[in-house]
Amino acid sequence: MIYQLYQAHSDMIAPLRAVARLAVCRLNQVKAENLDDSVTRRFAALCEIVSHLGLTHHRPSYGIDTVQLGNRTVEVVEEAVDKTPFCTLLHFRKVDAPAQSQVLLVAPLSGHFATLLRDTVRTMLPEHDVYLTDWHNVRDVAMSHGRFGLDEYIEHLIRFLEKLGRGAHIIAICQPAVPALAAVALMAQDGNPAQPSSMTLMAGPIDTRVNPTKVNEFAIERPIHWFEQHLIGFVPFRFAGAFRRVYPGFLQLAGFMSMNLDRHLKSFQDLYQHRVKGESEKAAAIATFYEEYFAVMDLSAEFYLETVQKIFQQHELPLGKFAFRGRTIEPRAIRRTALFTVEGERDDICSVGQTLAAHDLCTGIRPYMKRHHVQTGVGHYGVFAGRKWQNQIYPQLRDFIHASE
Repeated sequence: MIYQLYQAHSDMIAPLRAVARLAVCRLNQVKAENLDDSVTRRFAALCEIVSHLGLTHHRPSYGIDTVQLGNRTVEVVEEAVDKTPFCTLLHFRKVDAPAQSQVLLVAPLSGHFATLLRDTVRTMLPEHDVYLTDWHNVRDVAMSHGRFGLDEYIEHLIRFLEKLGRGAHIIAICQPAVPALAAVALMAQDGNPAQPSSMTLMAGPIDTRVNPTKVNEFAIERPIHWFEQHLIGFVPFRFAGAFRRVYPGFLQLAGFMSMNLDRHLKSFQDLYQHRVKGESEKAAAIATFYEEYFAVMDLSAEFYLETVQKIFQQHELPLGKFAFRGRTIEPRAIRRTALFTVEGERDDICSVGQTLAAHDLCTGIRPYMKRHHVQTGVGHYGVFAGRKWQNQIYPQLRDFIHASE
């Protein structure tokens, strides 16, 4: 009943949040009319906090309408070039742009929408032709469309790489590092002509036995049936995916927030103080972050449980036991695809060494086609977003992709 209880609570506080949003709008009008005072600003700040105290289950906008190419600004159009019930292959097409390297960005399926990679997309767009796995919220996917587990995930990546064709590049961020490596290995085993020219794995759990984090320890301290009994719920009747078994996004978010609860509480205190002091830009930055952070999506039960069991508990990939529909995955079969791994020095979700482990598995790739980078001073999200991603990590990734063509 965990999902039903959550939904009932969400429905109950929805009117309060709506009133708070209306109050913020009206108080902003008062401010524009130069009638505000300290009491008004404090009340408006409080109402804004209340308006943010809730989750949404709809994907936010990417908001990437233009990009700068040299000295000209070109229009960016979002196009769905392939679609399944579970995912859309989204192309950020630049109007009247020259041909560029095709890149498939594989977004994590870990409780947040693919818009989490907005900064990643925006940074890569000027010099690459970017495609993105825009995963759907499975609570909106009818049960008639069947299951979605690791096998189906891997099939999606192979399908999308085939859609892009020969010479594309794949970049997997966080959780999809394992299925991305598996997909490329399978394509190599089959001699698939659409094998990517390069594969970049960023902050992904290739081998979670290396420098285990709190996330890793949580995954192994309980048997898999505990996760199934305590963390799996049924989608309520009112949604398209009614009765589908899922790992609710709100539980994943709660887990992430509990790891840094003091920091999140401090952020809301800062938001309040910035609004009271009239520091609009600083307040807007915090509000924008939490609008994205509080947009959550559910994971299918089979995908979540298989990920916990096969990747975090049984370590099947580094032990040579990871299989796709009964076929053993053989990373050593990869020869034509160059490998780049990236890790964050302060990553408390996927620690240093866990992604690097891919190099030991991909023995068929020549040493000069391999590269590894540890970015100092960044945590998990800093690997693919923020200034150090833009100024230090991305330039190396760009050069690696171009050198792999």
